[in-house]
Amino acid sequence: MTTHARLELNGPMEARFDEILTPDALEFVAELERRFGPRRRELLEARAARRARLRAGELLDFLPDTREIREGDWAVAPAPPDMQRRWVEITGPTDRKMTINALNSGADGFMADFEDANAPTWHNMVDGHRNLRDAIDGTITYRDSDGRSYKLEENPATLLVRPRGWHLVERHLLVDSEPVSGSLFDFGLYFFHCARRLLLSGSGPYFYLPKMESHLEARLWNDVFAFAEECLGIARGTIKATVLIETLPAAFEMDEILYELREHSAGLNAGRWDYIFSSIKCFPDRPEMVLPDRVDVTMTVPFMRAYTELLAATCHRRGAHAMGGMAALIPSRKGDQEANEKALEGVRKDKEREVSQGYDGTWVAHPDLVPVAREVFETGLDGRPNQLDRQRDDVHVTAGELLDLAATPGHITEKGLRTDVNVGFQYISFWLTGRGAAAINSLMEDAATAEISRSQIWQWIRHGVQLQEGPTVTRELVRQILDEETSKIREAVGDEIWQAGRPKETREIFEGVALSEELIEFLTIPAYRYLD
Repeated sequence: MTTHARLELNGPMEARFDEILTPDALEFVAELERRFGPRRRELLEARAARRARLRAGELLDFLPDTREIREGDWAVAPAPPDMQRRWVEITGPTDRKMTINALNSGADGFMADFEDANAPTWHNMVDGHRNLRDAIDGTITYRDSDGRSYKLEENPATLLVRPRGWHLVERHLLVDSEPVSGSLFDFGLYFFHCARRLLLSGSGPYFYLPKMESHLEARLWNDVFAFAEECLGIARGTIKATVLIETLPAAFEMDEILYELREHSAGLNAGRWDYIFSSIKCFPDRPEMVLPDRVDVTMTVPFMRAYTELLAATCHRRGAHAMGGMAALIPSRKGDQEANEKALEGVRKDKEREVSQGYDGTWVAHPDLVPVAREVFETGLDGRPNQLDRQRDDVHVTAGELLDLAATPGHITEKGLRTDVNVGFQYISFWLTGRGAAAINSLMEDAATAEISRSQIWQWIRHGVQLQEGPTVTRELVRQILDEETSKIREAVGDEIWQAGRPKETREIFEGVALSEELIEFLTIPAYRYLD
């Protein structure tokens, strides 16, 4: 253990970690924690208080105290040159091979993810920073077990980084005997090591900010940015951040979030999977809010349509980019070509919907989807880098429309329940073995989709939902289906892989977050103690 005056580093020092975990970098992170950690904790307490009010019957609404901001005439600062065109951004974890392939994918941007697509093992977190620094320097290479070599090609994608959300901590670094904020750890190390490197390369420190629930949380990020820029002697406003609107409360504060970050803002993103999870989590006790099978909760159902329309209109009114949601399909290079074409056509239609709503770009999870998304946006925008000039004055979304989960068509079926059980279990197993993004049933699953799976199960049990086939969803039924689905998984992967996937701990976590009496806020919080 290394100690520097109220700073304790408890993680093991692997090869080359000393290049990232330098005394100056750690002190920078510690200073961020000392200055901003107390406000972070206050804001998390405010989240808990709002959850309690919602459980007591309160509904969400637009804030009366910030009406002047919503009705005011203001705009965010212009985007830098390398963020003017964002037709397609690819996302993924920060391991070495993924980083190279994503930067070489032909996408306009690569969102390197320390959050939902990442399992926050100590190795993954620190090695990810080393990989990103090497990518910026142009020195990153990788050789796989087959001897195949990977290196950066010319004109790689613009790099953006997503730190962990405000609710997560990094337990391997203690400041004043308390774990440091995961957000400040991830942001601080990347900014300290890479901000000047990025500026010298003609780019800048660009971020995606996850899981926020209020404009006050955005204000905290803005203050962190301003302090960090001052510390490193970098011009104020150099940092640019895109906020993921992936919680239901944040949908009511889009204008306010952009306003708080207006000197650092790069727009908003429609984080669809977490948004569905948040919608379940906000109103767990309301039977009219129970959602059908995940496959039925599409972007065109009323409450999702209202949210995406409002996001595009809000962004363009303020001169900010509106970024579309994730296409999670993983095309099979050896499988059924007809099924691939059908799935790709679904992706194409989804991206055409986003263009028609006014979005300036979108997300994909796999390099093979980059050409499809690029073609849609290039054609839809007629080659223009964005459509910021397209004002959606026709959009007038009400609070009732954002909250209209009851109008979601669809059914609750045994197949849907089995899918939730299967995906939820498998994802937790992958996560425990260090993989935060996992290919399951031809889709790229991450923590957000696992959250939907386990929270749907919890919601259906809570309300005694009857499946379309007849049985009522109970804990006993879920355990029976869990036994059946895990037997199928074990048979499919074989005993060696099954045991390597930590099945006992996986089941313990899954049952803990899906079958608990109270809906646990995030599955990653209790699961974190199982990681190295």
